[in-house]
Amino acid sequence: MSVEVRVPALGESVSEATIATWFKQPGDAVAVDDMLCELETDKVTVEVPSPVGGTLGEIVAAEGATVAVDALLATINEGASAAPAAKPAATPDATPAPAPAASPKDVKDAPAAQKAMADAGLSADKVVGTGRDGRVMKQDVQAAIAAVPKASEPAAVPRAPVAADDAAREERVKMTRLRQTIARRLKDSQNTAAILTTFNEVDMTEVMGLRNQYKDLFLQKHGVKLGFMSFFTKACCHALSEVPEVNAEIDGTDLVYKKFVHMGVAAGTPSGLVVPVIRDADAMSFAQIEKAIAEKGARARDGKLSMAEMQGGTFTISNGGVYGSLMSAPILNPPQSGILGMHKIQDRPVAINGQVVIRPMMYLALSYDHRIVDGKGAVTFLVRVKEALEDPRRLLMDL
Repeated sequence: MSVEVRVPALGESVSEATIATWFKQPGDAVAVDDMLCELETDKVTVEVPSPVGGTLGEIVAAEGATVAVDALLATINEGASAAPAAKPAATPDATPAPAPAASPKDVKDAPAAQKAMADAGLSADKVVGTGRDGRVMKQDVQAAIAAVPKASEPAAVPRAPVAADDAAREERVKMTRLRQTIARRLKDSQNTAAILTTFNEVDMTEVMGLRNQYKDLFLQKHGVKLGFMSFFTKACCHALSEVPEVNAEIDGTDLVYKKFVHMGVAAGTPSGLVVPVIRDADAMSFAQIEKAIAEKGARARDGKLSMAEMQGGTFTISNGGVYGSLMSAPILNPPQSGILGMHKIQDRPVAINGQVVIRPMMYLALSYDHRIVDGKGAVTFLVRVKEALEDPRRLLMDL
């Protein structure tokens, strides 16, 4: 019996994906839950497992093809034994002639693409098709429309000519859908929000001392290491309760204040930056926060995060210090109104009670949307984070 393999649900607001890799080929034996292929969306990668055991039959959508949710990917001959794929017979003195290349007239564009081109007044020769044999898909039309500079936007600067010797030593790689989305969202954030950044510094002596004192006992009891992120998450939740506009967002002409904290924790992965969300972080203990961050960080690096795990964040923490960054101004993760940038801990001379001493110092940066957060609120938030980290007992006393 032939069983169809279709594109699974990809998550909220995601309707299509690109086939990145086929792990099996027609005729290969497959077992239940064997990974057949990997789909790449503009947010995450999704592996498609085999629903039954048998032999992979026809692959309907090849690598590089764009497919919609519930589109047919392949068929599986359930219970069949693996067999070598049939090859056409060849005569000793005959060589197969190359298949004639499809001409533009031989390829029929997707109906949705034809309608979109008609609505936008675009001709087919102005759109680069990414479908099979150069077929124009709806997203190709959308990309062509987006590429047309608006009257209020300067035209993109063309790439400068490259010498032939240099061109031969370059490598051109198509951006992944995730990287394209990162680029688009960051630019949209800059174009939409009135981003401003305020800075401060924090003496990490008390946090480092507390961590060193209890890290072994913490690991023994909770099975997870005590890091700095739980302290920063707790400090931010504490500050957000006092300055709620940093935990809010703009919806049209309304301000939406959140009575909870879903903390986004930016994580670098081989595919790009992703932001898994720790839901209700304000109600979690240090151990719960550390476990959630460790688990989601590992899933992010392995590309296993689901769409739901990256949605709904109300505030974000980005730790550039793990890469050695001393100071930076992070970009907002829309529609959020605030993001805290952590940086490298570095011994520096500071003046305390009239004496110059060496302390482990970290620069903090809060980028915020000035449309909703005033300077006073932003500075107050950052000062509260600083106070909580320099005297962690304030967190226990809710001060």
